[in-house]
Amino acid sequence: MGEFAKALSSIGIFATPIASGRTDTGVHALRQPIVFDLPPFWEEQILGQNSSFLLSHLNQKLSPYIRIKRLYKVDDDFNPRFDAVRRSYRYIVTTKPSVFCSDYAALVPYIDEKAVQDAIGAFEGVHDFGLFKKNGSETENDIRKIYKASFYKKNILYVFNFEANGFLRSQIRLSVGFLLAISEGRYTKEELLEQLDGKKRHFSKPAPPNGLYLSRVAYDKPFLPL
Repeated sequence: MGEFAKALSSIGIFATPIASGRTDTGVHALRQPIVFDLPPFWEEQILGQNSSFLLSHLNQKLSPYIRIKRLYKVDDDFNPRFDAVRRSYRYIVTTKPSVFCSDYAALVPYIDEKAVQDAIGAFEGVHDFGLFKKNGSETENDIRKIYKASFYKKNILYVFNFEANGFLRSQIRLSVGFLLAISEGRYTKEELLEQLDGKKRHFSKPAPPNGLYLSRVAYDKPFLPL
């Protein structure tokens, strides 16, 4: 958020931006909602139907690593983190070394597609993910509902998708790490189920951050584009 706040302040917007959540270093976001208040000058520009002026200015400052796709008007009490009802994450791996993919996909030596496909469905449903969170992270409760957990191959990439009402810190990276360990034959689906049931911690090494993407954050009402 430091770079985003810096871009805002460079065009006279000094409000602290609020994001839907934080990501670890090296993790990516495709649709990260961010809220910030506009000062009077920019409000006048927006009311004058010149929102593209603000969008253009911000994207010039944020290029090339961050880009704003759209601007929306939200209620004053809207909080992008606490008002979210669903979140989706994507994790991408490849078995083909590439200098162009190294920052955006985790490299693994081998994928047993059948083993991963068989195991990933175990995450769906309501579970206590206390054994799938980063050590030292404090939460009121570790129960989350996974609506969908899927896996597929696209060209040279293997994609893991998770959709839930919320996630704990490093939950996706630990989940994918366990699935990759199953793919390598080091663990079994039965051991995964034991850890999901809170019976025993078998695995605690998260997958690398470069393969993880926040892909969608959903809310219970639509927003009006500026």
